[in-house]
Amino acid sequence: MASNPVTQPELAAALASLRLGVGASELHGSLAGYLCAGGDAGARAFLTALELESDDAHPDDPGHALLAELYSQCRLQLADPEYGFEPLLPPASRPLPERCDALVEWCRGFLGGLGLGGFGARNAVSGEGAEILHDFEAIASSELSCEDDDEASLTEVSEFVRIGVLLLHAEAGPAPASRTGH
Repeated sequence: MASNPVTQPELAAALASLRLGVGASELHGSLAGYLCAGGDAGARAFLTALELESDDAHPDDPGHALLAELYSQCRLQLADPEYGFEPLLPPASRPLPERCDALVEWCRGFLGGLGLGGFGARNAVSGEGAEILHDFEAIASSELSCEDDDEASLTEVSEFVRIGVLLLHAEAGPAPASRTGH
């Protein structure tokens, strides 16, 4: 895995430069969902697969290289036997309500990415997987109310999302032979 993973602030800056109209956490969630569903557009075409395009962006914009790196990192993290996957959220130095909102956006993106990746048409999940999806839907359709003293609650929900994604990836993701590549 790369020694310097793409950060949420770096991705947010790249997305602003590319004028894609999507937030960093939501895009990362969409990408993770797409990959969990078995989507495999490749590092250069995943924006098209996620139905995101920018009329203003130039192909040589440095943001495209960052997005290609994000795609590769996300694939590697999801397949990491050490369970190194993490939802891409704002750093702990950001206000708690901003981080709560980002987790909601991440879950919305994840569910959308699952759909775009063809989830359901070719994936079967266990009862536990179905329950996780139901919980993700509840998070995505909510507004997490985070007070300044709810840091532990956000940490708990974030960890639930992280583990849930890994379980869904293991159950419904691509066959192990196709997880290498790219």
